[in-house]
Formats: sequence, C-alpha cells, structure tokens
Amino acid sequence: MRGHLKSILFFDIDGTLLSDKTGKIPDSALEALAEAKKNGHLLFINTGRTVCALPKELYQFEFDGYLCGCGSYLLFHDEVLLESHIEEACGQKYIEQMRECGLDGVLEGTEDLYFPKKVSRFEKLEQGRHYFGQLGLGKKKHIEEGGFLYDKIFVYADEQSEKERFFRLMEDAFAVIDRGENTYELTQKAFSKATACEFLVKKFGLNKDQVYVFGDSMNDLSMFEYASHTIAMGNHAPGLEPYTEFVTKTVEDGGIAWAMKHYGLI
Repeated sequence: MRGHLKSILFFDIDGTLLSDKTGKIPDSALEALAEAKKNGHLLFINTGRTVCALPKELYQFEFDGYLCGCGSYLLFHDEVLLESHIEEACGQKYIEQMRECGLDGVLEGTEDLYFPKKVSRFEKLEQGRHYFGQLGLGKKKHIEEGGFLYDKIFVYADEQSEKERFFRLMEDAFAVIDRGENTYELTQKAFSKATACEFLVKKFGLNKDQVYVFGDSMNDLSMFEYASHTIAMGNHAPGLEPYTEFVTKTVEDGGIAWAMKHYGLI
C-alpha cells in the first residue's frame, strides 16, 4: 500500500471543513477531498468531538476514518483501532470535583453526550444542549443519573468558579485546552490529536513529510506540533501561528482547496 499512498491528511471539523457561518462544507472542499482521494491520499477526520457527535454533513464524503475525542477513539473504515473510556468510579469522582469547584459541564462519550438535569447558569452550555439535542443527543441520561462511560469533559467557568483548583485536582488524568471565553476542554492525558496522527503514521509506515494537518483552533495545537506540514485556516487561533507552515483562506473562501493546490496534493 505504501507504494501507492502519497500522503495522509488530517482535518479538524468545526471552522476547518465545516463553516461556522453556514454549518456546511463548501462545495470546493468536497471537490478537493474527492480529487485528493483519487490521487491516492488517505483522508481522516481528526476531531475533539466524540464519534456520536459527528455532524451529518461529514457523511457527504467517504473519509478513510475518524479520529475522535482528541485521539481516544480511532476508526479506520469500519474497524475500531483504539478506544479509551474513563473508568466509571473515576468518572464519578471527576463529576463531583467539577461541582465542588463551581463549574458546570458536558460529559462527552462514544455513545452519547451527558448534560446536567437542571438548567445551567451558563448560557453557552444551554446553547450546546439545544444544538446537540437537535442531533438526538443528550436526552437519554443526565449527568446526575450515572451509569454511563464518557471519554472527555467540556467545562464552563465564571467568577463563581474555582477553576484553578479544579484543574489541579484533574491534572494527573487530564490535559486542559483553553477554548476561550472561560470554556475548557479536558482530554485524557495519554491521548491527543497528535497521538492519533502518530498511530496512523506508524500503521501505514509513513514518514512525517507525508503528513498534512488542517485546523483552526487551540485543540488542534498538538497535531500542529507533531506534523511537518501544518495548514491554518484564514480564521485561526493566534496560538497556532508558531507551528503553522501555511495560512490558507477561510473555509467559506475555499481554504481547503486552496491549500491542497498550494501543496500539489490536487
């Protein structure tokens, strides 16, 4: 397979493939993906979203696989290559610590998302509940009920929160990604978007010069630190810039296709 395969491409979803403005993948990106696949490249989604929360728009294109939950769940075609869930007793302890420190959050699992039963004081959490509820998620069980496994946590803080104390309590098990506006993504420490890339690079016997990553936010940082060819979208977090090889156009302006042409992938 190595003789045929030219490169392996990893794509973030929100703000990279999927427009934050329209909620769609531009036609130019879909056409570029199809041409890249025809040219012998492997194409993977590499996302912080867990597999249950992948947007339906992605299924317009047949990706080679989905790397979800910041590297904690790897799917290649129909084969699960790796999955890691938080042990239930530990998961319950983390929930209690979140509450004790005055934060609120969403637990992200492979099978579903878990929201608090009561309406949260955090408006953005409630917006997330509404958005994912439209996808049929977050309705089967609430956080307070327990009896489920999850893979990562998205938390919300404000002036009533002891967030630094919470992060200290969590530091042995989780990496904390600052998503801005007092929101934070907590991912299993042993996994990241970079470990997901590395796993597949080794699986296919590739080298780093064959790796291209596309992203826009700080949860893409680990794969930007890992890869040789790093493409930041036109709208991207400033923290990515020291690790960015090429800044492309915005999603809406055909940034995916523009970058692929720049690199001669299509």
